[in-house]
Amino acid sequence: MGLTDLVQAAKQLNEADLELLLQQIAALRAQRRGLTLPAHESDLLDRVNQPVPADLQAEYQILRAKREAETLTETEHQRLLDLSNQIEIFGAKRLEALALLAQLRQVSLPALMDQLGIPVPTV
Repeated sequence: MGLTDLVQAAKQLNEADLELLLQQIAALRAQRRGLTLPAHESDLLDRVNQPVPADLQAEYQILRAKREAETLTETEHQRLLDLSNQIEIFGAKRLEALALLAQLRQVSLPALMDQLGIPVPTV
């Protein structure tokens, strides 16, 4: 398979799968260059880069659309609240891993996020 074929295949991926592919390519590249991270730092980066599961994200988006269309049932509303909580917990665990990684690297959290190309959320 050539480079053009790989790029075309990557264009077909959803955002979560594309992110996972990029992580795996970066890990492969680092391995080939002999650039390996300590296990603890690698584990933290894995937690930081873990996307919200695609099925959870898809269900959440469907229910949000139904809420906006004002067609959400009470049962669906409860499920949307549950999914929102799960996604918030997922985000909190990611932030915890980022904070631990920043501490390990002895940089501020915003500096680490900048280094990793993670946008700082706006309020």
